[in-house]
Amino acid sequence: MSEQVLSLMIFIPVVGMAAILCLPARAHWAIRWTGVAATVPPLLLAVWLLAHFDPNAPGFQFVRRGAWIPAFGIDYFVGLDGVSLTMIVLTALLCFICMIASFGIEKGVKGYYALFCLLDAGMMGVFCSLDFFLFFVFWETMLLPMYFLIGIWGGPRREYAAIKFFLYTLLGSVLMLVTILYLYFAADPHSFDMTQLAALVHDRISLRVQILLWFA
Repeated sequence: MSEQVLSLMIFIPVVGMAAILCLPARAHWAIRWTGVAATVPPLLLAVWLLAHFDPNAPGFQFVRRGAWIPAFGIDYFVGLDGVSLTMIVLTALLCFICMIASFGIEKGVKGYYALFCLLDAGMMGVFCSLDFFLFFVFWETMLLPMYFLIGIWGGPRREYAAIKFFLYTLLGSVLMLVTILYLYFAADPHSFDMTQLAALVHDRISLRVQILLWFA
């Protein structure tokens, strides 16, 4: 059970998004409550994680690992430490609250709730990924709905804010990708495993390069 919790928290919102996309666009009530329903199980699972997390245990907990693209050393690898647990719990709680707080939205209800479910899944994945490639996939998955949520349902200057958000995140994503690829090719054998790369950075990469990678 514990190995599947994080995967459930990531993919239940995706199921919710798919269910919303299958509903008629005019079924606002059903769409809203389907969105809320997609955030309830992750919130309950977050409470379960809090209750079962051992703060005295070393390493990551609730780990789930499986080969994804073995030829490139890419795994589906998720787990939590104390910091990421806090972020996961806050994400689950805030997504549940935001779904309910969005009941007043009347424009593009179907698109809004579908995108918010995708955003929820992306944030969950970002905070529990232990493979850099998986992290990057979830990171980009998270940015896509954020752009549209800002650009369509934002404030008076939403178009400007969305473009500014896109440019900043594009630059950040490119620099982050360069850093990830540098670490990947520096590892022998090549790997996106964060736990292995952390040891690599400590043992084989100079402090100057580490600082440059940190800024990137």
